[in-house]
Amino acid sequence: MRNILKPEIWVGAVVSFAFPFGISRLFRKLQAEGGDRFRPSRRVGRRKSIDKAREPARKAAVPVAERLEINIRAMREAIGHSPDVMFRDFAIRRTDSRAVIVYIDGLIDSNALVEQVMKPLMREVDRTSEVPLDPEAWKDELTNSVLPAADVKAVACLEACVHEVLSGNIALFAEGMAEAVIVGASGGESRSVEEPLSEAVVRGPKDGFVESLRSNTTLLRRRIKDPGFTTVGFTLGRRSRTKLSLFYIKGLTNPDLVEEVESRLRRIDIDDILESGYVEQLIEDRYLSPFPQVQNTERPDRVAGALMEGRVALLMEGTPMALLVPVTFPMLMTSPEDYYERWLPASLIRILRYGAAFLALFLPAIYIALISYNHGLIPTKLVISIAAGREGVPFPSIVEALIMEVTLEILREAGLRLPKPIGQAVGIVGGLVIGQAAVQAAIVSPIMVIVVALTAISSFAFPQYGAGIAIRMLRFAMMLAAAVFGLFGIIMFFILILVHLVRLKSFGTDYLSPFAPMRPGDWRDLVVRLPLQVLTGRPESNETEDRIRQPPEGG
Repeated sequence: MRNILKPEIWVGAVVSFAFPFGISRLFRKLQAEGGDRFRPSRRVGRRKSIDKAREPARKAAVPVAERLEINIRAMREAIGHSPDVMFRDFAIRRTDSRAVIVYIDGLIDSNALVEQVMKPLMREVDRTSEVPLDPEAWKDELTNSVLPAADVKAVACLEACVHEVLSGNIALFAEGMAEAVIVGASGGESRSVEEPLSEAVVRGPKDGFVESLRSNTTLLRRRIKDPGFTTVGFTLGRRSRTKLSLFYIKGLTNPDLVEEVESRLRRIDIDDILESGYVEQLIEDRYLSPFPQVQNTERPDRVAGALMEGRVALLMEGTPMALLVPVTFPMLMTSPEDYYERWLPASLIRILRYGAAFLALFLPAIYIALISYNHGLIPTKLVISIAAGREGVPFPSIVEALIMEVTLEILREAGLRLPKPIGQAVGIVGGLVIGQAAVQAAIVSPIMVIVVALTAISSFAFPQYGAGIAIRMLRFAMMLAAAVFGLFGIIMFFILILVHLVRLKSFGTDYLSPFAPMRPGDWRDLVVRLPLQVLTGRPESNETEDRIRQPPEGG
């Protein structure tokens, strides 16, 4: 009678009866909604038009005037208050007039400024002609004959001139010319291509993305020489005016997916976009979910592989992190190195990753449940050993686990923010000293230190740092469920996670695919990676236009 009053008995009974009916009803609902592949996120869909209260007053475009003084005064009022904005005057004999170039020191390539702009204009200053040219004819000669730059164009709007100068280009104004000549000369100091620190591999390319969008595009161009490799440019942020490029392979990627990504990017209305994380949060389907619905990476080979599978990549100026959509949970457990090694060691490593994910999520919760409720499931000798180790510990197992887990997270965060040599010392020495001191002070038991250490090591086995953050967050909720309901609480919370993952989508793709809905064809590259000779098709969940990657053997 006393056991009947326990809450875990009632919870287990309710779950046992309700779970089969709830799951079957959920899958029927998902199957009915299967045709609506690309549903916009609720947050994005709520606001179909820009709020008029926040929309700035639209001003009429100010054209470039024929008088040079008017144009220079407008440029000085717009950006000339900064000391790095340079105005260089020229006296042009062929037109008997003045000209001024405007640029920002540090944003342009100094060699391009001298060789492609300054020297040609200096030669034009010294040249004389019996028949002087009018300003319009001189503008055509500048763009076609004088300036040897690869990117030269004429702009008739002052706002466009300001934007070009702020983007690292050079603007040329001349007396009597109603257009400005823009010379592409962006450059300046930038970081060289290096191995990505967050996604190290033993075998594979050692180059990673940098903060230059042009350099990142070049890294992809070197890997993908398909003529269908397509780039679409966007400018995001009303004040930051950040450049973003969308990449996909025409004839392979689903056009509906490309259209959906473009639609969500156009809906972004914010003052500043400083990093790709802004875009990731603004285009994801469900911002309340702890699981990432957009994959981020620093590796060009990972992006190239994703494009070859029919996915879409986003690269932004000023950040080395690329975004990949759509994403599924099995993709977060995959490393590019899995395809560089032979299939047997690659499969073993991938199985270890899934085992590490299980330990990172469940191990502390299972320890709490067994110590607090389900002692009979532990072998007798192990129970005696654990009891001897917990002798004198004043806290229950949940408090003991929370103390160690919170301490570990603080050490992890401190190690990341400190300089690299100091951070490693803080992480290792701090963990050893605090763990040993806590055991000697009888605050935690030795078995708890072992559990927390194994959990921490398992959480580092994810191929990407960001992919393990969701597991780390859910681990605390799992520990609380185990402290309240024991093993029934763990089962209940795991069921809730599965239900959430089954319902979650990333740009119309099921997050748990090919687990649910089950796609047997994609299981060849899931937990076990079969030989490359067997991987003849692209993932079914991406719904690519070209499904065949290589013809089957004997076909």
